Formats: sequence, structure tokens, C-alpha cells
Amino acid sequence: MTSGLNKADPHPLSDSESSDSRDEDGWSDAEEDEEETLEVISLLDDRVFPDVMSMLAHCKEKHGFNFLGIRQRLQLDFHGCVKLVNFIRQRVHEGLPVTEDILWSDIDQEQYLKPVLDDDAVILGLFDLPELTSAGSKAAQDGSDNAALVDDLLKRNNELQEELARAKAQFESYRLAVQQTLDERWGDVDQGQAEASSSAAKGGKSKEIAEKKEDDSKYYWESYAGADIHETMLKDAVRTDAYRDFIYNNKHLFAGKTVLDIGCGTGILSMFCARAGASKVIAVDASAIINKAQENVFHNGLSSVITCVHGKIEDVSLPVDEVDIIVSEWMGYCLLFEAMLPSVLYARDRYLKSDGLLVPSHANIWLAPVVDPQYVVDNIAFWRDIYGFDMHAMQTGIYDEARVLSWPLSSSSSSPLSTATPTGSFSTFSSSPYNESTTIPGPPSAFKLLDLYTTQTADLSFTAPFASELGRDIDALDGFLVWFDMFFSPRRDSPPANAGNGGSGEVDLAATAHEWASADPQNRVAFTTGPHGTETHWKQGLLLCKPDKKAGLVSEAKDNVTRASDEKKTVPGCMSKGTEIKGEITFSVPEDHARGLSIKVAWNGGRKQAWVLR
Repeated sequence: MTSGLNKADPHPLSDSESSDSRDEDGWSDAEEDEEETLEVISLLDDRVFPDVMSMLAHCKEKHGFNFLGIRQRLQLDFHGCVKLVNFIRQRVHEGLPVTEDILWSDIDQEQYLKPVLDDDAVILGLFDLPELTSAGSKAAQDGSDNAALVDDLLKRNNELQEELARAKAQFESYRLAVQQTLDERWGDVDQGQAEASSSAAKGGKSKEIAEKKEDDSKYYWESYAGADIHETMLKDAVRTDAYRDFIYNNKHLFAGKTVLDIGCGTGILSMFCARAGASKVIAVDASAIINKAQENVFHNGLSSVITCVHGKIEDVSLPVDEVDIIVSEWMGYCLLFEAMLPSVLYARDRYLKSDGLLVPSHANIWLAPVVDPQYVVDNIAFWRDIYGFDMHAMQTGIYDEARVLSWPLSSSSSSPLSTATPTGSFSTFSSSPYNESTTIPGPPSAFKLLDLYTTQTADLSFTAPFASELGRDIDALDGFLVWFDMFFSPRRDSPPANAGNGGSGEVDLAATAHEWASADPQNRVAFTTGPHGTETHWKQGLLLCKPDKKAGLVSEAKDNVTRASDEKKTVPGCMSKGTEIKGEITFSVPEDHARGLSIKVAWNGGRKQAWVLR
């Protein structure tokens, strides 16, 4: 989910056959810790509100429908209000008009005691409605309504004031950091002052970092609440087809089973599993998108199979003790960005049966050297001459951030962002000639394999070796490209694989998606996010290398992209065919960004560099 978001990214509501069964199962949404986080779907449209009163105010203002007025006129008790809610929802579902001239005879039917919308938060919120008043006390009631509105406005004002105070504090910290950096750069403070200031700042940051980790996760969930990001993921046919094909091609594995979908988003994977014959699917998501997922489930007639649960998988209480299968789309940029995988591993240890299945089951990460002088000219040296002005100050930090883009296999005069990817979905590097136009001058190196059945959270921060032998001469190494392959195995256990090659059961360290899936196309599914495959929304991660100090400024070393071959040999930093680029790559989580990704590479003796993905 990039990702996942924090893809997460984590999630709940519930799927019950009646309000009675919810109470008997003991996991109603009306828990003390969740009452304040109920998300109420409007009676007359798809708007979502934090409470019933604000939803009813919206219906009155937007649609001219006064629910409280009808309740007062008909003197409805709790069960009468339940009937009124379900009567309205049924008419909206059937596309019939809803007006205020509702009579008691219209709603006085037992069928309206059964919720039209599973886990309808409006029904739970009926307990919070103001007391009924007699006909002669209407004026007093109006005054009570106004008082409630004033209270809501005051509460919202306090929340906005707190947000403003936090923003001011963050801006002040940013201003001080910028001022300190400029002072150090221009010599306005001596080294001793700079170190003292830095030490004081670090001392005061410990609490801020702890709070920021929580904020990072909150922002992560909020980023997955809208439709745009889910549209992008659903339109990624490589991603969505892989899950669909594995589930539908292996219906015998899902038939009659209990499935847990972590980070369910729109509910697409849960609905795949339900259609494949699963007897029960629990869809969990911490984002507000869970409300849309519940509607999607309802409109597709799958409410009897799929239960939607809102919250983090680590915090929610599920209606089952264990599950047969866990399915999740947790992958982020460079695989581990957004740090959603730890939630899947938690669920695996907490809920998955000893012989249960993980979908997907394995992943490996790849690194390849890249060379594209034109890209450097277009994106780095570009700042040296902007309409005749030198703006190289804009280059500050340009080598510190990992970039997410679709990298072309052949060099051109255009940026990779606007260059089409190859048409061959599974072309391999071994068959690609390393000619002058090749932007990946050596074979990729698989440096990490994750067997999700055995991987622990601590394994997600690691250092691993890599190596690639150049297939052609290059002027200089411009950077590294990172991507990953995903594997969906129908088998949990298998004969030991090539242990000497980092093997782990079904998948080896250096296994490629195409070759592995081709060995059993009826049951296995796999895909790559590499530049040689069909483009996915994950694309690839580009790690731009700082120019070698011996090579001089980038504008000097690469001012002529089409230099002659005899001149090429005189450029400092050039590397000849057969040279091995070898070293170690480190993945870790930045201290100041709980869902970010820090990548460090050390290669060929003394060269080393770090990048961050935020």
C-alpha cells in the first residue's frame, strides 16, 4: 500500500447477522475506547461524520430533512428511532424519495428493527440524542438544540486552536534549524557554539521524536482515507491481477476458510476471497476508508461473509481466535517504506494457525548500478544555469533523498519520468546487451529475501552484501536502482531449497518473478516492480551518487554527454568493462520518521553514501 501506507496501512468494524449476535460475541463497536472514534454514515448521502448529531445537522441543512423533528412529532422511543433509521436507509437504498411527512404507520413494521447497514453507527448514536420533550415544551427544546450547537462549535474551536499552536511550534523549530544551518555555513557561529547548539537541540528532541512517530502513523492512516490513492492501486493491474489470479486459481485453498485481510482499503482483496469460497473474511483497516469498504461489501451482497473492523490490527479485538489465511497488500516503495509489514507479522504470530497460509508469501529486493549522463544534466546540472542565473544553492540535499520513478533501460534525451518502460513484461537483464545506450550497465544483485513465515520485525533493519560486474565501460557511476519481486506460493512447507544461495523453502534469494512463476503457472503467481517489467505504482527507487571527488564537479565532468570514446578514458571516475561494483547495503528506519526508510550503501573500498525516503 504504498505504504502500507503506513500501505497498513491496519483497520475495523464488524459484520454480524443481527444486533443481538454482536452483543453476544462481546465485541460491539460501542466499546469505551471506540465511542469517540465512531464514523457515522449520513442517512441521505455518503458523507461521513464523527457523531450522529453533526450528521443529522447535515441532513437538515443539506437535504431539508429534520430527523429530530420527526422523532419529536411521532414521540419515538429508542426502538421507534431504530425503525425510522432503517426505514430511511431502505428507501435510499431502493432509490425512493425520503420526505418529512413520515407517519407511524409507515415505520411500524418489525422488519425495520433489523439494520439495513451492518454495524450502523447511527443506531449506536441514538443513545446520545437529546431527551424528548412534550408538545408544549418546543421552545425549550429549540433552546437545547442551540446550546448543543454552541457546545460543538466551541469544541471545534478549541481543536483548531490546538492545531494552530502545534503548527506554530513546528514552524519555530524549523526556523531555528534553518538559522543555525545558515549561521554555520556563513561562519556566524564558531564550531564550539554550533556543537553546543546541536547538543541542546538533541536533548530537547527525544520527546518530540516520540510524539512525531505517533503523528507519522496518524498521517499515514489519514493519507489512505481518500479515493485517489485507492484508485491508483486498483488501476495497477500488475498488483491487483496478481492477488486476484492467485486467489481464484487456488479456490480450493480458500473454500470454507477464515481469512484475515490486513489493510483492506476498499475491500477488494476481501471480496476476492469471499468469491473464492471463504466462509468468513475479516477486513481490518485503521483508515476511514473502512466505511467505504463496508458499503462496497454491502452493495455486492457479501455482508454475510465479510466483517469490517476499524482500527489497528494490534489494537482491535477480532471475532475469532485464529484464521486459516492472512492476505495483505503491505508493500511500500523499495518494499519496506511505510513500515506496514510489522503489523502483518504481528497478526501472523497472534492469529494465524500453525498450518495457515500467507498471501503473498515471499519477497526479495534487488539493486543494480545505473548510468545516465543525460538524467544528471537534466536534474542536477540543470540548476547551474536557469535563464542565465546560477541557482546551484537549490542542489543542497539533492543527493540525500531517494527518488521514486520509472527508470528507462535505454538512455534518451528525456527524463525517466516521461520515458515509457519496456514493452516486454518479463524481459531479463541476462539477455540485454550492455551497449552505449544501456542505462543499467551491469546485472542486478538480489541482496535480501523475506520469507514471511519466518521473518521477524528485527530482520527488517539489516545490512546485506551485493555485487555487479560491469558489462560495458562507463564514465562514472551515477547511482543505484532498487526494486522488489513478490511471490505467492500455494504451499507453506516445501523441500529445502538451495541453502547456499540464500534459499528459503519455495523461493531462493536470487529467484526472479517470471522464472519462479513459470515453474508452476497453474498455482504460483509472482510479479516484479523492476524496470524490465510492466510499470507498477511502486516504480523503482533511485539512489543518486554524489560525484567522486576525484572526478570534479558534475557540471565539468558531464558537460558533454556525447564525448568521444578516446576522451572518455581520461575522465576521472570512469570504470571499464569487467569492473566489479561490490559492497554492502543497509536498510533501517529513520529516528525522526517511524514510517520512513533510510538506505546506506558502501562500495568499492572507501565510497559510502546515505539516502532517506520520506
